[in-house]
Parts: sequence; C-alpha cells; structure tokens
Amino acid sequence: MKKGCAATAILVAVIVLVLFFWTKSSYNGLVRADEQVSAAWAQVENVYQRRADLIDNLVATVKGYAGHESSTLEEVTAARSRATQITLDPEGLDAEAIARYQDAQGELSQAIGRLLMVTENYPDLKANRNFLDLQAQLEGTENRISTERMKFNEAARAYNTMVRSFPKNIIASIFGFGTKGYFKAESGAETAPEVKF
Repeated sequence: MKKGCAATAILVAVIVLVLFFWTKSSYNGLVRADEQVSAAWAQVENVYQRRADLIDNLVATVKGYAGHESSTLEEVTAARSRATQITLDPEGLDAEAIARYQDAQGELSQAIGRLLMVTENYPDLKANRNFLDLQAQLEGTENRISTERMKFNEAARAYNTMVRSFPKNIIASIFGFGTKGYFKAESGAETAPEVKF
C-alpha cells in the first residue's frame, strides 16, 4: 500500500513538473513574440518619424521657391502635425488603433503628393540640389516605411498565431495576451489607376 502511495505521489509530482515547464515555455514564447511585435512597431514609428523630419526641410525648400503656394504648404504642415500627434502603445496595437494611425499617415502622404505636384510648376526648384536630395531621401523613406510595415505585419502574424493556437491560447487567455492588428492596404488600392495618354 505504501508503494502505491509513493508511486502516485511521484506520478503527481512528474505531472506537476511537466505542466509547470510547459506553462513556463509557453508563457516565455508569448513574451518573446510580443516583444518582437513591439520592436517591429518601434521601427515603424522610427521610419515615420524620419519622414516627418524630412518634411520640414522639404517645406522650407519649397517655400523659398514657391512661397505663394501657402495653402499647400500649410496643408502639409498641418497634416504632419496631425500625423505626429498620434502615438500608439505597443500593448494597444489593435486593428482600430492601427487604422487611425494609418489614416493620419495617409493624410500626410496625400499632402506630400500634392506638394510634389505643385513643384512641377517651378523648374528652378526641380533643378535645386537640396530639393532633389530631399526628394530622393523622401522616396527612400517611403520604401523603408513599406518594408517596416511588412515586417510588423509578419511579427504580428506570428504572435497572433501563437495567441490563437491551441493549447497556447489557454496560457494566452490566462495571462492576458490578446491579438494585435495589422497594417492594411490603403482604401482604393485594390483598383489600378487609369492611365490615359
């Protein structure tokens, strides 16, 4: 009888240890994935900040040549201000928060596009070395933004898969790990632009 109790105690101890180590491993995996999403988000914010910093120089350069285009310049400055006011905590990266952030950044992109269209009317500006350098840096930054958004979506997908997959979803719900949102294509991106010659 004592042998049976000892064997049962050993079996219970082994089961408890296995559960402990499984829980610990699952929890730590979720933490690592969550940190990867946070790091990817920080990089997204970093490249958007780079773009915002370049815009001040771009507006100042354009203002020197096209000062009377004040409404366009003011629109870019206002859109930059709105875009930089929206900050998100990596813990609250749900779909709605990312959509708000993306909308503000989209407004800024549209304003920059209008500014660059206005510059077409100023051949001296288009030949200005500072303007050309800023335009090239801005284009490179837009490419970086696209790359970092893709990396963020990949990190969020890996994390969300962990949070939603059985049996880790049990650990995720116990410790409050929720899913993260994604960057989505801009509205209208599904329709190719019409090109007319």
